[in-house]
Amino acid sequence: MAERQRGVCCAPERRMPARRVEQLTEVLKALADPTRLEIVAILRDATEPVCVCDLTAPFDLSQPTLSHHMARLRQAGLVESEKRGIWAFYRLRTDLPVAVKRFVEAVG
Repeated sequence: MAERQRGVCCAPERRMPARRVEQLTEVLKALADPTRLEIVAILRDATEPVCVCDLTAPFDLSQPTLSHHMARLRQAGLVESEKRGIWAFYRLRTDLPVAVKRFVEAVG
């Protein structure tokens, strides 16, 4: 009988491509912040893009702080924005990966 080597007996296959793991990790990091999670829920339910200025009241945060949160969500690939004058209007991306879309839809 061969001596069993630790961690080598029945190594499971890694099922997710590295790029996919990296992408989902960035999304989950962005959503791990309570403010950003609530912003995503607001954008999910919005019928049109939301101005960053309109988010200051429900969160009692300054516009620069909210812009920082929106930048994190944009970097994670969750939102897209358009400029209208001096303001940025945000919406969830329509091309979110299926797993991310399911998670966002499940957010209460």
